[in-house]
Amino acid sequence: MHIQHVTLMVNDLEESIKFYETITELTVSRRFKAGDGELAFLTNGKGETEIELVCMPQGQKFEGKGMFICFKTDKLDEMHNLVQDRGLNPSAIQNPGDGTRYFYVYDPNGVSVQLRVFPE
Repeated sequence: MHIQHVTLMVNDLEESIKFYETITELTVSRRFKAGDGELAFLTNGKGETEIELVCMPQGQKFEGKGMFICFKTDKLDEMHNLVQDRGLNPSAIQNPGDGTRYFYVYDPNGVSVQLRVFPE
């Protein structure tokens, strides 16, 4: 068993797509209207990672509390500089002593996104 995708209810689809394409390097694989709303699926293209962004004007919104999403990267320092340059106020890079390094940044809807390097 594995997670097929994670769904996030968002306020502004364009803003959220731009964030995830920039910060996680996922790209839109499909996008469509659904009633009054719109959905976009972003993927890494390998089928390993997929996020569904749902924007429903009258729908429930995620409040960004109690969860974070972790993305594995091999470009931690580069991505930390990128989010700093974009004014996204990332946390400092953490070194917990287990061979990993990571930082957090919030998406436009308050979801905490962690970018992390894991030991080989």
